[in-house]
Amino acid sequence: MFLKRDIEVTLKRYLNFPVVAILGPRQSGKTTLVKEYFKNHAYFSFEDPAIREFAASDPRGFLAENENEHGIILDEFQYVPEILSYIQLEVDLKTRPSYFIITGSQNFLMNQAITQSLAGRVGILTLLPFSIHELSRNKIIQKRALELIVQGSYPRAYTTALDINDLYASYIHTYVERDVRQLINVGDLLTFQKFLMLCAGRIGQLLNLSEVASQCGITAPTATKWLSVLQASYILFLLPPHFNNFNKRMVKTPKLFFYDTGVACNLLGITSTKTLSLSPFRGPLFENLIVSDLSKQFYNRGMWPSLYFWRDQNDRLEVDCIIDKGTQLIPVEIKSSETISSNFFGPMQKWNELSQTAVENNYVVYAGQMSQKRTNGRILSWDGVGNLIDKLYSGD
Repeated sequence: MFLKRDIEVTLKRYLNFPVVAILGPRQSGKTTLVKEYFKNHAYFSFEDPAIREFAASDPRGFLAENENEHGIILDEFQYVPEILSYIQLEVDLKTRPSYFIITGSQNFLMNQAITQSLAGRVGILTLLPFSIHELSRNKIIQKRALELIVQGSYPRAYTTALDINDLYASYIHTYVERDVRQLINVGDLLTFQKFLMLCAGRIGQLLNLSEVASQCGITAPTATKWLSVLQASYILFLLPPHFNNFNKRMVKTPKLFFYDTGVACNLLGITSTKTLSLSPFRGPLFENLIVSDLSKQFYNRGMWPSLYFWRDQNDRLEVDCIIDKGTQLIPVEIKSSETISSNFFGPMQKWNELSQTAVENNYVVYAGQMSQKRTNGRILSWDGVGNLIDKLYSGD
């Protein structure tokens, strides 16, 4: 069953590039998307040892052997990055829009290889697990935000009958830990697992990597390397503080989030909505759900997420998320309550005064079902936030 993806609109714009690269975490739907969208292209996965060996030992012969009138899909191309140099030669000799479609799931290795070989010749897209809008348009969205947080957004959570807890435990073991071993030499896998769980326990918090390293019994450089691998594998990301200096005593440390709340819940031992409702992580995980979804909306438009947060050093004032449009700042307050409160706008009103921004651009996203327009801004339901970025950028 193919479920429609929002990124298809952007993908259509990229078809004039001779090479289209779709990057993202494993099992996010990259292979399904390219097979559906480029049905006549020849498909090859470099996870197949025989295909990988052929492409690595004789890349020129591999491309010549499989040349056809439609094009070629190379799945998980990071296993044979040297083939990009030969693709460059093909692209420079022959004008064939979207002939080469490449996918991969290790961010920094792929970006480095693409930059070196295909600069100016490739359109790069990032496909993450389902967004709230995608779940809604495919009519598979849950009724409550807590249900979505536990179930997560990976396609297999909706297209198979696997138990959610088994699904994410297997995902972490099969893909996350395997990729880590491929990228770096982890001597003690148990220690890395502890590191991963400690990261999950700091969702929505300022990142104190030295503290995490100390609790794991590893050095700070090792913790930095492991964090980079988790970022490169699209497991977690850092939300930077906004750089405008409205107050010299602003926090300059990023906050940590996971791309998928289902993975985070599994690491935290949260197995049901009942467990989540009583958990101290309910608020941070709801914030994670909304921030990661805003990131997905940007990526689906082919844009880098222009998302930040703001907090002063005394923790007296914080804005959970700021969407920076360049000429306009859009503050977003995120509340896990399912009941609307007039106090929701309090922090943003103080920030409005400090930043000299208009209150009509304020947004509050909460875990309830109603959306409202008020004098101090707009209140959005958790599922109503699914097309916020499109609304904000539709006039640009």
